[in-house]
Amino acid sequence: MPTFVWYIIIGIAALSIIAYFVQDRFIFKPEKLPANFQFKYDVPFRELFFEIEPGVRINGLHFYRKDAKGLILYFHGNTRSIKGWAKYARDFYRYDYDVVMVDYRGFGKSTGKRSEEDMLSDMQSVYNTLKKQYPEDHLILYGRSIGSGFATKIASDNNPRYLILDSPYYNFKKVVRRFLPILPVNIVLQYHLRTDIWIRKVQCHTYIIHGTRDWLIPIRHSEQLQAINPERITLIRIHGGGHNNLTSFPEYHNFIRDILKE
Repeated sequence: MPTFVWYIIIGIAALSIIAYFVQDRFIFKPEKLPANFQFKYDVPFRELFFEIEPGVRINGLHFYRKDAKGLILYFHGNTRSIKGWAKYARDFYRYDYDVVMVDYRGFGKSTGKRSEEDMLSDMQSVYNTLKKQYPEDHLILYGRSIGSGFATKIASDNNPRYLILDSPYYNFKKVVRRFLPILPVNIVLQYHLRTDIWIRKVQCHTYIIHGTRDWLIPIRHSEQLQAINPERITLIRIHGGGHNNLTSFPEYHNFIRDILKE
């Protein structure tokens, strides 16, 4: 075998080892908050803590309305914390829905070491707590970007009223492979987030909203998800929308309004 081929093989192997150990830093960009940080908003809210296990505490915010029609459980993207994501709660509570947003491990005030299995388990624990307070047919799961995988998994194991996915991926491996095609993703990647498998088990209607100019997660991911079950999955295309600006389009807000007013 030519020497240069060995160099390529060794280079890919070295890059794969590095990627395996540092990938968490590239996938997640959390904003960490001190334990005594005080949230301040101009609408009624309360701070939540979900005690998962010793050393693991999930922090959340509950924006509540009088005589709420139901609850939106919002799984945010891979950056910031609920401190920054909270501004999107108004897109839902203005239609008289309560909204709960939670931070993943290592985000905001949430604690614990991250892994796909543990993060999914955390979100199921949150859901279990909330469904004691709200009937499941009044619970709506909303997953934004990386949060779409968590929302889909929870919907597949439970019976919420709706599942709403905002700029989702077919599966996370497909996203990573697009940017790092030379790596053996199946071996290296610790987060697989198989939305494509979980969505097959979802019994409620699923609504997907995706921008046609999303460069990070192209709309073909959502088109392929919809093709799995076209009768139960509705895809709303936001023409000209990117990955981080869908809320600037009136079509987005019209869609949320129509769903929540059903």
